[in-house]
Amino acid sequence: MNLGIKDEAFVRGKVPMTKEEIRILTLVKAQIAPDAVVYDIGAGTGSLSIEAARLAPAGHVYAIEKNPEGIGLIAENAKKFSVENITVVEGAAPDALAGLPTLDVALIGGSGRRLADILDIIGERLRPNGRIVANAITIQTVAACLDYFHAHADLYTYEAIQVQISRLERVGPYDMAKALNPIYIITAQRK
Repeated sequence: MNLGIKDEAFVRGKVPMTKEEIRILTLVKAQIAPDAVVYDIGAGTGSLSIEAARLAPAGHVYAIEKNPEGIGLIAENAKKFSVENITVVEGAAPDALAGLPTLDVALIGGSGRRLADILDIIGERLRPNGRIVANAITIQTVAACLDYFHAHADLYTYEAIQVQISRLERVGPYDMAKALNPIYIITAQRK
């Protein structure tokens, strides 16, 4: 299965969406197996959920989203891309994680300032060698992730990268770089 569905292929509203290049890096870091169980927390439009579900045709993706518009967009995108191994979970994490099964991969795009609580629940359910991939746009979220993984060094190894993507845009006879927001991708693996 190829990674990197074009951004414009997704049904979108005013809900944030992980951009194509960041999705690709996130999914590579996640190392999703064909039978993986994946949580996509703060799923937004479902762009990561859709691509994760395509990588795990024998697995299942739980797309957790609290925004009603996002919930509708995830369902629309799942239908558009003929992906049936997704369950949309309406609500905010960590409460919306209640009753979900053990998992292999957690993708975190939004935590509503409850990151430590979310990571605690994930940690209780994450299989050995399971992975957590958190995308952060604020320094505060990066710091919260790093603080958590420092405090839990007995359970996880981790790495963090900062990515800056610029796309060339035609301006008259010239091509000009148009920068997207820099993103931090923090990847942790359960020991």
